[in-house]
Amino acid sequence: MKLYLVSLGAGVLVGILYALMQVRSPAPPAVALIGLLGMLVGEQLVPPVKRMPEGQPVTAAWFHTECMPKITGKPAPTLAAQRKDDDAVH
Repeated sequence: MKLYLVSLGAGVLVGILYALMQVRSPAPPAVALIGLLGMLVGEQLVPPVKRMPEGQPVTAAWFHTECMPKITGKPAPTLAAQRKDDDAVH
């Protein structure tokens, strides 16, 4: 949650700077967000393509654990469980 608040705060500061300098955002917010989503999805097209020539399987389960966390920003299930264990120790 802290990461999202920091990101939002940085965005607000940049918006204030843009307003003070009287410049417009380089892209409308919806267009910019769709572009960022496209970048995230595009980054995740490379790992499966690399696996195919090596004969490694590209399954939905693999994609869900390896690629989806990078697209959504949510930790993979195994990483989430490990972090909870680490937090309990500290």
